Amino acid sequence: MKEVLSAVALLLTFAAFLPYIRTILHGQTRPHVFTWIIWGAGTFVVFLAQLSDGGGVGAWPIGISGLLTIIVAFLAMTRSADTSFHRMDWGFLTLALTALPLWWLTNTPLYTVLILTGVDLLGFGPTVRKAYSQPYEESWTFYAIGAIRNGFVILALEHYSWTTMLFPAAVGLACLLFIGMLLIRRRSVPLPARGGN
Repeated sequence: MKEVLSAVALLLTFAAFLPYIRTILHGQTRPHVFTWIIWGAGTFVVFLAQLSDGGGVGAWPIGISGLLTIIVAFLAMTRSADTSFHRMDWGFLTLALTALPLWWLTNTPLYTVLILTGVDLLGFGPTVRKAYSQPYEESWTFYAIGAIRNGFVILALEHYSWTTMLFPAAVGLACLLFIGMLLIRRRSVPLPARGGN
């Protein structure tokens, strides 16, 4: 049963990322580079920590998500990135990058996941700031699928602990809060001529 739940989470991972990548390639979505760099690095390390704590097949969707996130970061840098970096964005990036080496120093999977979950949530900072003023440059469906996917990740875990559950639970909740902010802002900001999703 865990394998089936993990497979559903993997399918949802691809269902979220492939259309999102397509919208980047078509210039419809302009992801914030800093956010995706932070997310890519952190997500893959959390995957390794989950594996070390017995997460089993439930950890694999996080690992695949980490790899796909790194691809989005690369596309954000080379294709259609939002290159409007504000002082606050640099602050989020600096906090995240200074926190990443701490996981190595702790040498404990739980501390690693605690630190990297905090880093991942900091990664939302530049995207939230950008999406607040330009809510049509982000895809709410991507984050909705991500929230659902994280629910399946939790169900698919072979071992339940703070180490294995914290990251997908926190990221899933953050996705839901981001969607709420995005939809509220879209009611206040007129739709641009080129459209949004």
